[in-house]
Amino acid sequence: MSIMNRVLGIILSLVISCSIAANENKTQHDMPINAALRTEILTTLINNIKTDYVILDVGARIQKTMNENIANKKYDHITSASEFALQITNDLQSISQDKHLELFYSHETIPITEGELSIAEQLKYHPLATSENNFGFNEVSRLEGNVGYLSFNFFAPPELAQQTAQAAMAFLAHTDALIIDLRKNGGGYPGMIAFLASYFFGPEPVHLNDLHWRKDNKVEQLWTLKDIPGDRYLDKKLYLLTSHETFSGAEEFAYDLKVLKRAIIIGETTAGGAHPGENYRINDHFSIFIPTGRAVNPITKTNWEKTGVQPDIAVSQDKALQTAHALALQELLKRNK
Repeated sequence: MSIMNRVLGIILSLVISCSIAANENKTQHDMPINAALRTEILTTLINNIKTDYVILDVGARIQKTMNENIANKKYDHITSASEFALQITNDLQSISQDKHLELFYSHETIPITEGELSIAEQLKYHPLATSENNFGFNEVSRLEGNVGYLSFNFFAPPELAQQTAQAAMAFLAHTDALIIDLRKNGGGYPGMIAFLASYFFGPEPVHLNDLHWRKDNKVEQLWTLKDIPGDRYLDKKLYLLTSHETFSGAEEFAYDLKVLKRAIIIGETTAGGAHPGENYRINDHFSIFIPTGRAVNPITKTNWEKTGVQPDIAVSQDKALQTAHALALQELLKRNK
């Protein structure tokens, strides 16, 4: 399976998860659950973790602790579906320290899927990736001193969002420095990560990241693109803003460019999620996202899992933009006395 096809499956998992979580936080109705349903959910998720979780010893520890919790009747008193999903998620993440590992409850029936879904089908589950939300792109502007600013909350599919991203980079092409705001960015498609990163390197492809999958012990690589539309943004300072909410693919973008010494990271340490995975449907109302792979940077031979991406300049997220802008102006003054 190609990296793009596998990524489509991963993102489907993420977007379903995001959609369910959003509904739960807003208008989603709760539903009662009984002992039989609790047993079905726990048995299925423990089995799936055993067979597919990316790190075998951590998976074994999760199984052991969860079985002990069941034996001790820790969950017997829970009759609320949303409360059950929250409690199980808290326990799974407490044991594993893996923020991607999560049990989701949906009052709406979770669809049964067979094989890979098209992007159009996937978009049913994630509003940020649609044209109505400009594919996650929030703002592109020119700050004082000819410093560019780009803000977006999601790395949307390049097949859909490339034109928007290209337009943003065209607007920014003649600025003298660039600030990219990832403070609210929760990740997304590696294809868009590679597409945007390509603007900051020459035409010779640069190795950004590897994805190591437990299944078949397979490794897939992510590189910048030899050919991109428009002008590249070379030989200019690049600043990335981060917060404790910056997650997953947004962390990869920051990590890759930091390691390659192409960007200066300003803000807070990021959330620390470097394990892509898949969403497993348990029944009509519950699914679990299980990390089945891990990112491995070709230079550091590691990733940002649990540690997050450390900023070069640590400031609170509300001061990150002001700090980056001031630093950009100082650098430009040095170059243009």
